[in-house]
Amino acid sequence: MSVQLEFKVSAPPFRWDEAGGIRIGQSRVTLDSILAAYDYGATPEEIAIQFSVLNLEDVYSSIAYYLSHRQEIDLYLEQRSSQAQKLREQLTQKHNLLDLRQRLLTRYQAKES
Repeated sequence: MSVQLEFKVSAPPFRWDEAGGIRIGQSRVTLDSILAAYDYGATPEEIAIQFSVLNLEDVYSSIAYYLSHRQEIDLYLEQRSSQAQKLREQLTQKHNLLDLRQRLLTRYQAKES
């Protein structure tokens, strides 16, 4: 007689935030952050230590979901990167950040004189 096990399928611990990003569980840690650490070579255990608000199961679940849905997640990551680049460009133009370093150096040198 064999015992049959029942397996429950669980969804990854993702939630969408107000800015359109994917967060892990109830934390503020983004999927982007988890995957960046993973791509950099960190193990799930190291990622769980780095982001101490996450439990190891959520880290493994997030990585497993990415590995089995790579196309969709890569598209999401590309869109996020594009949005971030556009925002950087807007902020640079709005706040005249192009010559900020030079203006700060000039101000610093004027104070020393």
